[in-house]
Amino acid sequence: MAVVKRESNSCYIHIPFCNNICTYCDFCKVLYNSNFIKKYLAKLSEEIKATYQKEALKTIYIGGGTPSSLNIEELEMLFEIISCLKKDTAYEFTIECNFDSITPEKLALFKKYGVNRLSFGIETTNPLSLQKLNRSLDLKAVRKIITSARELGFNNINVDLMYAFPFADITILKKDLDFILSLKVEHISTYSLMISPHTQFYIDDLKPISEEEDLEMYNYIHTVLTKQGYEHYEVSNFAKKGYQSKHNLTYWHNERYYGFGLGASSYINNIRSTNTMSLTNYLKGNNTKTNEEINTLDEMSYELILGLRLNTGVNLNHFKQKFGCELATVFPYQDLLKDKKIVCSHNNLMIPFEKWYIMNNILINFMR
Repeated sequence: MAVVKRESNSCYIHIPFCNNICTYCDFCKVLYNSNFIKKYLAKLSEEIKATYQKEALKTIYIGGGTPSSLNIEELEMLFEIISCLKKDTAYEFTIECNFDSITPEKLALFKKYGVNRLSFGIETTNPLSLQKLNRSLDLKAVRKIITSARELGFNNINVDLMYAFPFADITILKKDLDFILSLKVEHISTYSLMISPHTQFYIDDLKPISEEEDLEMYNYIHTVLTKQGYEHYEVSNFAKKGYQSKHNLTYWHNERYYGFGLGASSYINNIRSTNTMSLTNYLKGNNTKTNEEINTLDEMSYELILGLRLNTGVNLNHFKQKFGCELATVFPYQDLLKDKKIVCSHNNLMIPFEKWYIMNNILINFMR
């Protein structure tokens, strides 16, 4: 069966530059170098003009790297380049920031160009952990920046929390959560430390904590944040009512999106593609992409795997309307229902929270 062409709703823009390289980070990034910025932005502009089909976008997301590492002039150039992107009437426009590179002037610039959602990396507040991560954080400066953002009218703010460090126990996590809750942000993304190849932690042969410890921390975060009024709407994400990340929901709902910049991924029509990870090649205009052609069965698989990350799961009516068949005819799931690894409620098929930690095993059974 041929895949139906679908309009792209969202756009991700990658800014790979960072003021320092974190020891855990395996994202596509390079140290900030002013000699490369204008060249990079010029190539980014070329890529957008060659690919963007003038759809009105529901979400735009500038990530990295550290977009806030750019200076005011460079940020002005970036926003001028992406001003060609049309926005839906109820758009969400996010930019990632680090507290050590953000200023009230940059926040005002974001506001000028229509940014309405900020995402800050905190990770942890513990000095020793920050040192191990090769990060810095001034807690007083954090509060001042959040206050400045509020005064400028930003009412949709996310912060990132990282946990499961081999060098920090659950008492550190409790202090991190207490501080983050004191900021009264609308959205919190949580990440268990992954020791990935090509990171300093991997090179140093850092060993992860046990699954039992990791699960204890995961459940603690869930308990604390849900008691404070945050909905645990996706495996790693919590939001106050009405503040779910619309951009990330694009991915989890298996919708189409553009990805521009170094290492960025796109899903356009029936092609999933990823840009080159080589800054040298990108600046030369040699943006070799890896492409994966998606057939209908592939798309159904993505619909299931991504949708089951959400607390609402996959709607069976929507699946049938989209693909013209019952989900159970493609992925039989009666045994999983009997084993209570999945549940069906109001015609939504979902993984119950107590099984989220073993989600990957359940998804493997689905694919079988």
